[in-house]
Amino acid sequence: MNYIQIAIDGPAGAGKSTIAKLIAEHLNYIYIDSGAMYRAITLKALNLGIDLEDEQKYGFVKNTEFKFLEGILFMDGEDVSHDIRENVVSNNVSLVSSYFFVREELVMAQQILAKNHNVVMDGRDIGYKVLPDAKYKFYLTASIKKRAERRNLDNQERKIESNLEVIEKEIERRDFLDTTRKYSPLKAADDAVIIDTSDLAIDQVVKLITDKIMEDEKNGF
Repeated sequence: MNYIQIAIDGPAGAGKSTIAKLIAEHLNYIYIDSGAMYRAITLKALNLGIDLEDEQKYGFVKNTEFKFLEGILFMDGEDVSHDIRENVVSNNVSLVSSYFFVREELVMAQQILAKNHNVVMDGRDIGYKVLPDAKYKFYLTASIKKRAERRNLDNQERKIESNLEVIEKEIERRDFLDTTRKYSPLKAADDAVIIDTSDLAIDQVVKLITDKIMEDEKNGF
């Protein structure tokens, strides 16, 4: 059986996780949030109390187990979906995800998760690194102001302390770190469809993407 892989990339706050999850639900595919896995490793590193700036301390990644159940990430058997969204994790995940060892281990884990299923996977290097042969690739972007507003609202809904001005600066900093890191920087795959979501509602983006996929599949592309 030929399984279909849908890769969705983009910067922080572009709406890719929410959109990817809704697309997976609509198509009845497995949703894999790769960014959540990097956040989980950051959370684990913080809980272990290691020096985050010492890449040699991340050997624990090899023995970390991941599982997605209905879009919820379990790390080592524990639901970490709330804790990985805390500000301390958000402020350190770019550093942790910049390490070659961490990225290589998680890329392998993501590829294994995607191997035998129809999947929608979102992240920052999915289209050109994790799933380079994905049948469908999309790159979602939006202005920093719009992304900060979305993150602020999301934090408020999660009852996480939030400040819009601070978030804008954090997103700008994270964009710089993600796009300039040495290993697997944030960028669109050469064959990805780029969508600016600044002035689009979530359901509009979901419809745009699912309509294209369903039309292509119907016509045998």
